[in-house]
Amino acid sequence: MARVTVEDCIDKVDNRFELVLLASHRARMISSGSPISVDRDNDKNPVVALREIADETVNTGVLKEELIHSLQKYVEVDEPEAEAVPMIAADAGGASEDEVDLTFNRMSEEELLKGLEGMVPPDKSDDL
Repeated sequence: MARVTVEDCIDKVDNRFELVLLASHRARMISSGSPISVDRDNDKNPVVALREIADETVNTGVLKEELIHSLQKYVEVDEPEAEAVPMIAADAGGASEDEVDLTFNRMSEEELLKGLEGMVPPDKSDDL
């Protein structure tokens, strides 16, 4: 193929914008040392990348995934969810000191105000 046109490649990649992204990514891969799958014929890397796409010597699906991976800044790792571990039942005879049931008493606003009224202010000291 002497000359590569968009029409040669658009059959392989439907969207022209996606074609430009894939070809530029492949050209960068070639310039970083990736082996080429067509004859260079004294062409520059973008032309070689377009020729590879037109000749279908590179898989455009894999190329698209590599492009997406190269553009990601944060890769989310799917980790399994932590499973709930069943609690071990305590002896029926009694609970240990660590397993004390805490109960909180609720105080109404009126009870709080009565308690505050009954408080005595601290003595003033000469240090102030």
